[in-house]
Amino acid sequence: MARYQMILAYDGTRFKGSQRQANARTVQSEFERALRTLGWSGRSILMAGRTDTGVHATGQVVAFDFDWQHTDEELLRALNSELPADMAARAAKVAADDFHPRFDAISRRYVYRLFCQPIRDPLRENMAWRVWPAVNGSLLEQTAALFLGSHDFAAFGSPTSAKGTTIRAVMKAKWRSHADEWQFEIQADAFLYRMVRRLVFVQVAVAQGKCSAEAVARSLAGQLNESKRSEIPAGLAPAHGLTLVEVTY
Repeated sequence: MARYQMILAYDGTRFKGSQRQANARTVQSEFERALRTLGWSGRSILMAGRTDTGVHATGQVVAFDFDWQHTDEELLRALNSELPADMAARAAKVAADDFHPRFDAISRRYVYRLFCQPIRDPLRENMAWRVWPAVNGSLLEQTAALFLGSHDFAAFGSPTSAKGTTIRAVMKAKWRSHADEWQFEIQADAFLYRMVRRLVFVQVAVAQGKCSAEAVARSLAGQLNESKRSEIPAGLAPAHGLTLVEVTY
């Protein structure tokens, strides 16, 4: 018996999130179904993090204990032959017996994609958020820089546990552009629930002139009282623009 560490990629469009649910198609349920066809009899796999309905991944990490008598490459091939077309196992290796993909993680990295067009684009809209009016790139970059470092992100997400802290350390937050598309890359020690989608929504609001970067800075510093919280609009960027790309250990 060995503990395996595996990297998963999936198109989140037709999944009701990553975590197993009763009567719903999820990443966990499909992966466990495929594992059982190979003889796995475990109760539950471990996952690096939870992704919402519609969120994609190229670097989700899972772990499971399995008595597999063949090579890692053969396990990868066998699993991919059983996984659905919108999922793939990308890499597999034997890990330490006590490895936990969530609790052992040092950081996580996400990419959010959006494009600026007044008319819908059916070929892109499962993977990117269509935004109009167009964003001001300089304001996107200016706002992203505010997130670097350790801050209280209470205005940008919910704790992942009842007594969890809302302080997170962000080591990368930047935008890249190509033609009409923008990509936001963010890496942090951990993320609050829906934090990346909230950060993207607020940055787009700033870049469309709906709020100021100064208000965002004051929010991070805890300087917005109840009467001034409306300076930052409520809302989340759509899930389908978000991809979990890497978990580091």
